Amino acid sequence: MELLLLSNSTNHGGRPWAHAASELAEFAAGADTGAGVFVPYALADHDAYTEAVAKPFAAAGVELTGLHTAEDPVAAVTAARFIVVGGGNTFRLLRALQRSGLIEPLRQAVAGGARYVGASAGTNITAPTIRTTNDMPIVEPDSFRALELVPFQINPHYVDADPDSRHMGETRETRLREFGEENDVAVLGLREGTYLRVSGDTAKIGGKAVSAHAPGPAILFRRGGEPEEISGDVSGLLSFPAEFDVPEELPA
Repeated sequence: MELLLLSNSTNHGGRPWAHAASELAEFAAGADTGAGVFVPYALADHDAYTEAVAKPFAAAGVELTGLHTAEDPVAAVTAARFIVVGGGNTFRLLRALQRSGLIEPLRQAVAGGARYVGASAGTNITAPTIRTTNDMPIVEPDSFRALELVPFQINPHYVDADPDSRHMGETRETRLREFGEENDVAVLGLREGTYLRVSGDTAKIGGKAVSAHAPGPAILFRRGGEPEEISGDVSGLLSFPAEFDVPEELPA
C-alpha cells in the first residue's frame, strides 16, 4: 500500500500543491504509469476542479483524468494505478463514493498497488470513518464508514488554540478529546503544510507546519492520555487497534 496523505493542498499565500511538489514528484516516480484518475466529488464543479488539479500533477509527471468523465467509473478506478482524491466537503465526497459504488473498488485498487494521494477530505476518507472531519454535514451519507486504509482516525487542518484568542467555543483539541470519550481510537492531527506517507508497513510524517502556534508537524490523541507531539517514523500507528462505539463502524 502506497499512500501520500496531505493535511491541505494549498498553503496560505502559495500555489495549489506547491508546498508538496517534491514529495509528489517522488511519489509519482514510483508509479507504474504516468496516467491517473482524479476524484473531484468533494467540490460541486467537477470540471473546474479537475482542470485546476491536473496542472500541478502534470508537472509531477502524472496525467490526470476526472473520474466524473468516465463512462464506467468503477472500471476506471479498478484499472487506475494512480489515484488522487482532492479536498472539499468530506460528507459530500463520501456520499458520492457510496452512491457510485466506489468504496470497495477504491480499497481494492489501493490494495492491488495503485498509488493514492489525498488532501484534506481525500485524506479524511482513508481512515475507518469520517467522524473526525472538520466539515459541516451539508449532505447525509449512507454511513460514516470510509475506506479504512489506515486503522486510525485523521484530522487534517489541525489547528492549535491561539493563547491570545477570546473565542469561547470549543477548540480542535476539545473536539477530538470528545471523540476519544466515545471511541477508543487514535486520532492523528495533521497541521497545515504536513503529510503522512505510508509505504507498506512503514509510515512517516513529513512537511513543515505553517502555523506560528504549531510546536511540530503532528499531534496524536489516544484515550486515557494527553495529546502527544509526533514526527518522523510513526510506523507503530499502523498496528493500533480501533474500537468504535457502534460495532458496524468497526473495520471489516
